[in-house]
Amino acid sequence: MKWLELLAVAGATLIASATVVTLYSLGVRLTAIAADAEQTSPGLKRSFAYICFGLCGLAVLVGLYLIIPYFSK
Repeated sequence: MKWLELLAVAGATLIASATVVTLYSLGVRLTAIAADAEQTSPGLKRSFAYICFGLCGLAVLVGLYLIIPYFSK
């Protein structure tokens, strides 16, 4: 068994999952801040939240592309 390749996959998985979780939680936080009535620019915060959610969706699609053999032929 090639241990360095296993560690590389484990490290990439850990980094990717931490990135997706961070982006999603940042999007939820920005959505909550934008919903506050006392904010000065809720549109900008909501836009950044949607960008975070879009990046999460893009990461999921890339992961599916890498996992499903039909797409990576």
